[in-house]
Amino acid sequence: MLAATVPRTRARTNATRCVSEGTQGKTMRLGLPRRGVRARSGAFYDAPGDSRGFTREAMEVVNAVNASMDVRSGPVMPRDGAGGDPFGALLKNRIVFLGHQVDDFNADAVISQLLLLDQQDPTKEIKLFINSPGGSVTAGMGIYDAMQFCRAPVSTVCLGLAASMGAFLLASGEKGRRMSMPNARIMIHQPLGGAQGSAVDIEIQAKEIMYHKANLNRLMAFHTGQKVETIDEDTDRDRYMSPLEAKQYGVIDIVIGGDDAGLKIEGSFTEKLKTKKDYVAWGNESDDGSSSSRFTGKTQDAPLQK
Repeated sequence: MLAATVPRTRARTNATRCVSEGTQGKTMRLGLPRRGVRARSGAFYDAPGDSRGFTREAMEVVNAVNASMDVRSGPVMPRDGAGGDPFGALLKNRIVFLGHQVDDFNADAVISQLLLLDQQDPTKEIKLFINSPGGSVTAGMGIYDAMQFCRAPVSTVCLGLAASMGAFLLASGEKGRRMSMPNARIMIHQPLGGAQGSAVDIEIQAKEIMYHKANLNRLMAFHTGQKVETIDEDTDRDRYMSPLEAKQYGVIDIVIGGDDAGLKIEGSFTEKLKTKKDYVAWGNESDDGSSSSRFTGKTQDAPLQK
């Protein structure tokens, strides 16, 4: 607010300010808004709370500016829960949704929501819905540690796809509360990465990715009940699973809709569909039958080269 001395004359209005009538020789205030302050009603300029010192022209200018700005208030959640921000509505019901690639930005959002819900009520379940192709190992480990840090039980639900780090987070939920929709897909594999630079730099990066592989295998074995050696062998290549197969493997506990809700594939899941041994002759120009082993579940030895 500014102050000025105004003579007793007819009030004048220009493009920048409006001066109301005042007593000669006395100080009065001009109706200038605070810059950058929005009124609670959503108007860009604050309407004066006490209009006794303002002329009708001054009030008309303020109202005209507000109308020309066409400012609307931000979205709000109606009391009945309809409309508004869907992610905010989910969070209100203690549901966190991971529907993107796992990176630092998305991980920070999931971590903050988990910690917030845990702080609000550490006794109520938090549901983490996952539809993610995976992503950064370090970002995913941040989400994993937050899940384990929460005092509230964190259940996990897969819909669409939970691959790579997404599958790891799916398996990391509270035991007995890891679920999947019947038509979802789950995929596990070893960490991927690359490096460039000097030989020493590449060696450093190679050691780092081997550390992550060993750590992920250790944790995956703990959550699934499989042996570390089994995890190491099965993640050598991309291993896709149906919800029922993931349940048998120990990644999830419940198939929503029942075990018969999804598509069943003939053959036993325990038969190894692919390992390094299955692909030992993969890529040969001649059809030696090894390429079909991944469909039959039978391991074939590579033919001897003469």
